[in-house]
Amino acid sequence: MNAAKGSFARGLLIFSAFALAFFMSYGLRAINAVLAPDLVAAFSLSAGDLGAMSSAYFVAFSAMQLPLGIWLDRFGSRRVEASLLLVAALGCGFFALGDQIAHLWLGRALIGAGMAACLMAALKAFRFWFAAHWQQRLAAWILVCGTSGALVSTVPVAMLAQAYGWRMCFVLAAGLLLACSAYLWLALPRDEEEAASKHAATKPQGERDQGYREIFASRFLRGAMPSLVLFQGGFLALQTLWAGPWMTQVLKLNASDTAQALMLFNAALLLGFLWLGWAAPKIAARGWDGPKVMRLAALLTLLTEAAMIYFLQSWAWVFWLLLAAISTVFTLLQTEVALSFPARLGGRAYTGSNLLLFGGVFFLQWGFGALIDAAGLLGATTVQSFQIAMALLMVLQVLSLLPLRSQAAKS
Repeated sequence: MNAAKGSFARGLLIFSAFALAFFMSYGLRAINAVLAPDLVAAFSLSAGDLGAMSSAYFVAFSAMQLPLGIWLDRFGSRRVEASLLLVAALGCGFFALGDQIAHLWLGRALIGAGMAACLMAALKAFRFWFAAHWQQRLAAWILVCGTSGALVSTVPVAMLAQAYGWRMCFVLAAGLLLACSAYLWLALPRDEEEAASKHAATKPQGERDQGYREIFASRFLRGAMPSLVLFQGGFLALQTLWAGPWMTQVLKLNASDTAQALMLFNAALLLGFLWLGWAAPKIAARGWDGPKVMRLAALLTLLTEAAMIYFLQSWAWVFWLLLAAISTVFTLLQTEVALSFPARLGGRAYTGSNLLLFGGVFFLQWGFGALIDAAGLLGATTVQSFQIAMALLMVLQVLSLLPLRSQAAKS
């Protein structure tokens, strides 16, 4: 691996700085799946309350995407991400000290806002510092690092919460975020910022608005986003919250077994991304573009979700491992969508698509819980309520594939 302008050591430094931040981002995104029983007990939360509180992360995360794209293109990845990590650290402090659900919602929202740049800043930086043929491989590797954060948010977090309480998890996270911010600010080179400043000085008036118009006018993006929202976003909604309650309330696993199952679930995701980092160039060489891969992965996802609905024995948690492994290939389509735009719009291309993706995650995560509550009020058992919510998600996923077209059809 060689950075576009420098040595292997410089490339490793750039990658590691963003990888550590994304490790924290993914861990905090997924942590409520493990801590859900503690939060429900401490604050008497319903399924809808739990979904709304946890999805505050995605509300704030999505709201940050449009200004974030402009900031990344104007100020560079280092300054933007290092600054926002301080906001995430503040959010962890609010969450740790909260004594009512409104405090948790605010803390979770601040965490989401502060984490909004972690992946997008990394991908924007990679596009500046690394050659084009490295982009999909680097995207897969950064997701490996993020999934490692989700892995740590399972059994290790459960053990920490059992020993010191759930609040200590967020106190520790705040300290680690401060360290990540300092590393980004002090260690990264400045040439991306210098290039951004030069471009800003010569940028024609009104280019910012035209940039987002060009992105959202793309037929390729509009055709790809429904399937990305329902499949990739649907997976994120399940992974970061509802996987844990499904195992405890549907499969009747105890808290310890659930934490171990979630650890294996995230390990399967990590291995999937490792495989994808190796396989992405080979998939492209065979002529399989993002939409073609997406359709195959979508079919496998639907079959797996159907098995999850049908098989309710305690061993059925293994289907979650399969779901995790399949979900990794969705990123090929997401990366292809972002790379379909010129480099001058790199920040806005990533964040514009991310706005749609994570806005969808909010509605899916909240809606899944709201539907569980509604089905219960209509007389369904807890297990039936979860099955109904999953079945409706599958229906929406099938419909989302209808507008998906190849990049050749974009405008």
